[in-house]
Amino acid sequence: MKKYRCETCNYIYDPVQGDPEAGINPGTPFLDLPDDWTCPLCGVGKEEFIPER
Repeated sequence: MKKYRCETCNYIYDPVQGDPEAGINPGTPFLDLPDDWTCPLCGVGKEEFIPER
């Protein structure tokens, strides 16, 4: 599963870890995140994330 980086604050969404504080279980791919999910650090939407290489 691919990691995604927030272009605003450089937070890395790691699907292996998920985002438990937002109710996102470990193992959840980025593309399966809810449309209203936001960066836990800066609050921007999914559209501000790019795949990590």
